[in-house]
Amino acid sequence: MLAKEVTPSLIVRYLDQYVIGQEAAKKVLAVAVYSHYRKISLVQQAGNVAKSNVLLIGNSGTGKTLMCETLSRMLGVPFVTANATSLAQTQYVNQEIEAALLRLIDRAGGDIARAQLGIVFIDEIDKLKAGKGEARVTSGESVQHALLKIMEGAPVKFEDGRYIDTTNILFICGGAFVGLEKIMSKTHGFGFIATSDSDDQNILERLNKRVKPTDLFEFGLIPEFTGRLPIVARFDDLSREMLARIMSVPKNAIYRQFVDIFRAEGVDLVVAPRVFEQIAEIAIEYKTGARSLRGIFEELITPVLYLVPDNPDIVRVEINSLFEEPQLIRQAS
Repeated sequence: MLAKEVTPSLIVRYLDQYVIGQEAAKKVLAVAVYSHYRKISLVQQAGNVAKSNVLLIGNSGTGKTLMCETLSRMLGVPFVTANATSLAQTQYVNQEIEAALLRLIDRAGGDIARAQLGIVFIDEIDKLKAGKGEARVTSGESVQHALLKIMEGAPVKFEDGRYIDTTNILFICGGAFVGLEKIMSKTHGFGFIATSDSDDQNILERLNKRVKPTDLFEFGLIPEFTGRLPIVARFDDLSREMLARIMSVPKNAIYRQFVDIFRAEGVDLVVAPRVFEQIAEIAIEYKTGARSLRGIFEELITPVLYLVPDNPDIVRVEINSLFEEPQLIRQAS
């Protein structure tokens, strides 16, 4: 349950501390989460209220999982991820889904009541469809059907006899949905909302850009499944500037973590802004979004951190370029 002081704007401000960019997606997700937990209170007071699960659309490395993890941390609810591709590759789909729910209980410290208020993020949901010109993949469609019931809300019985009710669990699905833009440009080319001078153009533009259930159906998701995901948030690709900021600005940024590690050794670590820009350029070349930033940065730091603990006379490390040796400043003897 949300504390009374928690509002969508407060949720967005919290996300801003850890997630760079994606302003529109932050607002959509903040309102979705706020509404979800407020609805739970209304259900207890007034009976059944429909649940609104969420679909996140964006390329790999744009921050979908990070944003969900950060939200769950702020709310203090258990959070788990599952991979739709893995679900589709097993003949025991229901067992895999149950395994994800068991992990949710584990994250809740064994408290089923708390787990029933958690968040489940299912990634690569767009993989549960056939390629263009092919019949729909049976396994992918069967996974969609298997997910329907638990996403809507149902009691699930485990082998040990325990039950978990998924009615109040928020399901967030994510995927890149490559090719969806092409479908939207075709389906939205006709029947656009007519406008007049008195209409609010910003609102009309937002409505016209909205991902429609029919777009998702043409993409390859079954109508019943898209109906369980009424809220859609779109994640933009990260620019070079945003990728550079991800490494140094958030509270848990990789650079801040290593500054603390070096400080514990009595050493000041200073990395020039140019270095973050260079790493961001490599990440863009890799087409992996923010996923490769940590690996590249740690590769840069590893040889330095190997030396520092054995050389107590080093007091400062300066890294001015990804393609130059770090400067090791030693204490004057």
